[in-house]
Amino acid sequence: MTAYRRAVKAIVPTASCFGGGRSGWRFFSLVSMAESPENPTPLLVPKKKKKKSKKIKIDPLTPPPPPSEFPEWAYEPRDFFKFEIVYQSKKSRARVGRIHTPHGIVETPGFVSVATNGALKAVDHRAGDATDCQLMFCNSYHLLIQPGPAVIEKAGGLHKFINRDRPLITDSGGFQVFSLSGADAADEMNMKSLAKRHHSKSMLKVTEEGASFQSYKDGKKILLTPELSVQSQKAYGADIIVPLDELLPANVDDRRLLHSVYLTHRWEARSLQEHLKDIRQQAMFCVIHGGMNFDLRKLSVEYLTSLPFDGCAVGGSLGKDRKELIELLHFTMPLIPREKPVHLLGIADLESLEGAVPTGVDTFDSCYPTRMARHGHLLTRQGRLKMPKRKYDMDYGPIDDECTCFTCQNHTRAYINHLLKAKEPVAGTLCTIHNLQFMNDRMKKFRQDILDGHI
Repeated sequence: MTAYRRAVKAIVPTASCFGGGRSGWRFFSLVSMAESPENPTPLLVPKKKKKKSKKIKIDPLTPPPPPSEFPEWAYEPRDFFKFEIVYQSKKSRARVGRIHTPHGIVETPGFVSVATNGALKAVDHRAGDATDCQLMFCNSYHLLIQPGPAVIEKAGGLHKFINRDRPLITDSGGFQVFSLSGADAADEMNMKSLAKRHHSKSMLKVTEEGASFQSYKDGKKILLTPELSVQSQKAYGADIIVPLDELLPANVDDRRLLHSVYLTHRWEARSLQEHLKDIRQQAMFCVIHGGMNFDLRKLSVEYLTSLPFDGCAVGGSLGKDRKELIELLHFTMPLIPREKPVHLLGIADLESLEGAVPTGVDTFDSCYPTRMARHGHLLTRQGRLKMPKRKYDMDYGPIDDECTCFTCQNHTRAYINHLLKAKEPVAGTLCTIHNLQFMNDRMKKFRQDILDGHI
């Protein structure tokens, strides 16, 4: 029995299937699963009554389009994007590689700094580049709200708008739409677990068409469809773009999770179809879903890797703690074709990196080091320092004796401690520069340890 059949049989007893597509992947259609939605209450107008509008009914388990519906040329290698494996570990699935993009090379395993609004928090990106930041992550949701795709496109794209000539990646905007729909934004420091949160009915509505939400800026209603997400990312012009997906809380039941995986697959297929209309030297990574249900993870990998995506991202709910995350990666990573670069969405804390790098993940994004810096948490080779504290008042050494960053070369712990106590804005800048340097140095050490046979 296939992994998908096992996942489905646990929910409903009967299913029908039909084959199709590349790699022998099969689509399954479950009957009698979708409840018919109620028609909306008609509006009353003088002398006439409007007929009830009919909502489009769709089985939540309607299969996504098979690989055969995508053009043959889309499966050919891109001349502007390539993933090169430099060395494969003999001890684990870890590898050293290079992602070749139109704006430069990304060495892997690599840390991806987060520039939410096209800017690193508290630091000009040139200062970030000086710490060896290569790939930088910008958030489509925030850029859609402000300044808007039209402004960025007229400037010549995101690279010219922010004046950066290194690789960029943009997401679909889906994570922010779903995580910000509740009372608080999701916190990747807590492993992106949304178990205690729920979708706010007043803020978010999900249909087959897309996700409707209200702008946090002016309350304007926005419908984010797979096509709009891709069109926005085309305007931004990032080297790597991501299709729209649905992010569920971690505590949903298997039936709801199964429906979400199907919806995500249909959305991702629509995103890819929109992307292929006008590639513009951009690579698109699929987003693998399924929560902690391994059968659904396998289903998601099998379908999405049968389509002409250029790489893969592991997303969705990634477990309630670090142990579950690593278990999920140990299961999922061997299923992904070796030649595809793999990105782990939203996770790059040091402890998770230790467990994730040996599974073969290539890139990791997180605002963890920059957020920590702004709160006086400094990463060092001797462990984490928490400032301000009295014990650092007269400590005239650098934050880290081995660090080559601007902060460590020019300022002492005592001075940084003083700035944090005085709440000087420059404190966040200097601490952020240091933490970025530490993260990039740590990834460089991971690469060397793999080459030396230690990982």
